[in-house]
Amino acid sequence: MEWYPYHAILGDSSIFPANIYVADIDEQAVNEAATRYGFTPVVIPEEGRLPFPDKFFDIVFCSSVIEHVTVPKEEVWTLVSGSRFRDAAQRHQNEFADEIRRLGKGYFVQAPYRWFPIETHSWLPFVSYVPRRLQVPLIRFTNRFWMKKTSPDFYLPTMRDMKRYFPDASILKENALGMTKSLIAYRRS
Repeated sequence: MEWYPYHAILGDSSIFPANIYVADIDEQAVNEAATRYGFTPVVIPEEGRLPFPDKFFDIVFCSSVIEHVTVPKEEVWTLVSGSRFRDAAQRHQNEFADEIRRLGKGYFVQAPYRWFPIETHSWLPFVSYVPRRLQVPLIRFTNRFWMKKTSPDFYLPTMRDMKRYFPDASILKENALGMTKSLIAYRRS
């Protein structure tokens, strides 16, 4: 593993790497961030409150994560009902958003947009437009030969979802090719 000095990420800021917390459900990922950058690693549960008091962080930065907060990872290949998956995903994403809002004095949450024609996790065109009952077998099939392997664990939010998850935020649209590619909810501290 190649080690990158913390200044590659923090630039010339006066922030100490240990004052940056990296959190994930994947213990190996957070330990790698601690080793590479000197960040404080935190393994978090898939559900429930995160182990920090209210407004613990100056800012919570969450990029391309909230769309994966859906159902337990062992269910992503077997839960093919679109309505059941959507309902569970929206409930979990809303709880996760509540935690982000509780923990951060400010926050920046980016998520790929549901209606962008190239789905960012698979690089397959229009796969996010396909009903889940067809999407899961399609991803299973394309994973056999397609250059970008993925798991159908994502529920891509709409503008309406992001406004509901983050009612105290400003919502920005990131555009590519003249279309909305991702949504960003932010609140200044």
